[in-house]
Amino acid sequence: MNRELIQANGIEAVHWVRLCVEFIGAFIVALGVAIAVWHFVWAMFRREAANFTAIRLVLARYLALALEFQLGADILSTAVDPTMNQIARLAAIAVIRTALNYFLSREMREESRAQSTEQRVDDHAAAAS
Repeated sequence: MNRELIQANGIEAVHWVRLCVEFIGAFIVALGVAIAVWHFVWAMFRREAANFTAIRLVLARYLALALEFQLGADILSTAVDPTMNQIARLAAIAVIRTALNYFLSREMREESRAQSTEQRVDDHAAAAS
């Protein structure tokens, strides 16, 4: 009986941890959206051409981090009650989120590289003037 109580409390604790991790992931998405909107509005307020690539990169970094937290929450959920159906669901979610994260990271690297190249060209042109 004591062992069953400890196990039930452990499962309950994991559910609370999972809920906290999911909340953190959702908070990171909301924070990233707010920061990206702030950058966009700030550019519009200053009457500058908004650098959409830079704004997208800011948001992409937050989304990539949030995906990791959400995957962690799914792993915790499956760890306490691993039925075959839940394991299959976790595998599908992990594959989808990993693919999303991979392509998001690849796009961030490519955009950062392109921005660096543009900056070097601009710096070189300014130095030549």
